[in-house]
Amino acid sequence: MSEKLPLLLVQMGHPPLDIRQAVGEQPQWFHAALGDVGPVTVVCPFEGEALPAVGSFSGAVITGSWAMVTDHEEWSERTADWARAVIEAGVPVLGVCYGHQLMAYALGGSVDYHPQGSEVGQIAVTLNDAAQHDPLLSGLPNSFDTFLSHEQSVLALPKGAVVLGASSHDPHQIVRYSPTAFSVQFHPEFSAPVMNKIITSRSERVAMKGKDRDALLAKVSDTPESRAILQRFVALL
Repeated sequence: MSEKLPLLLVQMGHPPLDIRQAVGEQPQWFHAALGDVGPVTVVCPFEGEALPAVGSFSGAVITGSWAMVTDHEEWSERTADWARAVIEAGVPVLGVCYGHQLMAYALGGSVDYHPQGSEVGQIAVTLNDAAQHDPLLSGLPNSFDTFLSHEQSVLALPKGAVVLGASSHDPHQIVRYSPTAFSVQFHPEFSAPVMNKIITSRSERVAMKGKDRDALLAKVSDTPESRAILQRFVALL
């Protein structure tokens, strides 16, 4: 029997130092959300690491970032090209926050700062009719809470993409691009402590401008439905 190929976690940057010191960083958050899912390979293109070839991993998760897609950093553009090739090859890919935006951009969509500003905290996402038969969403409540922290959004979808869920702020919260390519603007890997730290972090003062920190903190609780989407993606690999 051949060994199971690893899940690939494409880490798109480090959290700011104060967040990292308090709650760790992305691979730890995903591990806590997923538990023991077998082998996982982490690659960091922002540190110059090469992205692996198709056939060497079972599926990929592209993480969030504190960078901006519109900065067009070399490592981000390289990852976008790689993601497009992986999606076209039919390998399962899940994008989260920055990864969500990068997938849309890579496939011909448009990403930029949201005209109504940032979206931070625990916020409800509502599924539409198209979501009812999606393998990652079927059986979930029509509306469920998610953790969000972003300034940029997918403003225009690539051709053929289907929206499956929206928030009151962002109409493109959940998008499917193909039978194997799927992305979410929210963070299914966040725990309540991670969300709380982001709300209170010095590094988030721009995103938090004009927002009531205490009110956001008071609302934070577990988001099991959001986390279930990540778990389902990995379970189907």
